[in-house]
Amino acid sequence: MQHPLEWLGWNSFFEQARTETNDWSLARITAEHKGHFQLKTADDELLGKMSGKLRHEVTNPADLPAVGDWVEVTLLAKDSCARVEHVLPRRTKLARKAAGRQTQEQVLVANIDTVFVVSALNHDLNQRRIERYLALAWDSGARPVLLLNKADLCPDAADLLREVENAAPGVAVLLLSAATGSGMGELRRLIPPYQTAALVGSSGVGKSTIINRLLGHDLLPTQPARESDDRGRHTTTARQMHFLPSGGMVIDTPGLRELQLWENSEGVDRAFEDINAIAQACRFRDCTHGNEPGCAVQLAISTGQLPAERLESRRKLEAELRFLERKVDAAAASREKDRWKKIHKDMRRKRPVW
Repeated sequence: MQHPLEWLGWNSFFEQARTETNDWSLARITAEHKGHFQLKTADDELLGKMSGKLRHEVTNPADLPAVGDWVEVTLLAKDSCARVEHVLPRRTKLARKAAGRQTQEQVLVANIDTVFVVSALNHDLNQRRIERYLALAWDSGARPVLLLNKADLCPDAADLLREVENAAPGVAVLLLSAATGSGMGELRRLIPPYQTAALVGSSGVGKSTIINRLLGHDLLPTQPARESDDRGRHTTTARQMHFLPSGGMVIDTPGLRELQLWENSEGVDRAFEDINAIAQACRFRDCTHGNEPGCAVQLAISTGQLPAERLESRRKLEAELRFLERKVDAAAASREKDRWKKIHKDMRRKRPVW
């Protein structure tokens, strides 16, 4: 028998993770608006807010409810309102280092099956940025797919496709024109019923136009690129889940001005699998691909098999991760020090006077 929530993406993973509290209802977060959540249950749409207990218990901002999360809620007497009591464990999550100076993780979306990395075939096409997005997507645990949009504006789209495919090993790359509809049929087949996809990319690459095409009508506002530099402008301001006529779900995300990875290096390894494969032939197992004799990676660069910029891109991402790891360790040590200072202060305040 089909589960009543299967159409929302519910599966056996979440069934096993559910608590035994029978008086809580299940819902999925479809949007977030300044501390309030838009929720969908099996047969209703609700406005939700975190319970005080949950807000108090969450010490890591990454554990706060995010779009795509499954949550357990208390249905309130007030019409179409609910209180979010518990966030179920995530099967996948798309996360980055929070923008600015904060050293903490920010979960963009949760429980997705596919991450569509969208880039535009115009002046803004940047392979180094694509590599960064793909590393983020691989880290999520979901399947990454690269969408090259605005193919109708690019006379050499087929040549660029081959170039980008070389920089995206193991990733399906799809030429697309949301404006004309070219490639949309293949894209729809990549979002089957009951599965959730997320679109990520810089501002103006056409994410909102793609979703409008998938929906079959213009739900999201769009803006033309600036004529001066062909760069796009923000239209999406919040993450929101949309339900497609085919039965799949897609989450639109705002363009990211800052994109730094968070802790894990697995995504970098997956994004640069071609370098890993070449490195198997290096003379030394711990080769840094610098000046060591018998370096297969440097040989591949000298013969034109591997672009030198691709190796530099990997080194840059790995250096960022090492720097972030040191900052995370320092921040954790500072928080632990503050915790013990508070404990000792409380002990002194409670010490009896004889």
